[in-house]
Amino acid sequence: MFVMITFFFLFSWSLAGVFGVDEVKSVSVTEGESVTLNSGETETQTADLIMWSFGQNNSLIAKINRQNNKREFPNERFRDRLKLDQTGSLTVTNTRTTDSGLYTVRSTRSVTLRNTFNLTIYGE
Repeated sequence: MFVMITFFFLFSWSLAGVFGVDEVKSVSVTEGESVTLNSGETETQTADLIMWSFGQNNSLIAKINRQNNKREFPNERFRDRLKLDQTGSLTVTNTRTTDSGLYTVRSTRSVTLRNTFNLTIYGE
């Protein structure tokens, strides 16, 4: 029993180290719907820059500079379908099945990942 508990603890700790977060959150919606992924920040927290990445290659898809409220969406894949609120939470509108995958958020307030989401879009 002690060995199992120790193994579980070490396994959980190693996953947290890999992802930088406690867990990967699973989110599912139907194609065409909108979904909001929480950045984990609040309006009163001091992160200057919040950045969202998508997929296995961690391609930058959105960022917000909270000092000047400037938002950028450098990835053409999501053209005109992404929104960022003041806390840096990301909304994907008019979702497509190809939007399924891992979404990660980082901020300048912390060197580790803030949140990781596994988004699944189901076709109709």
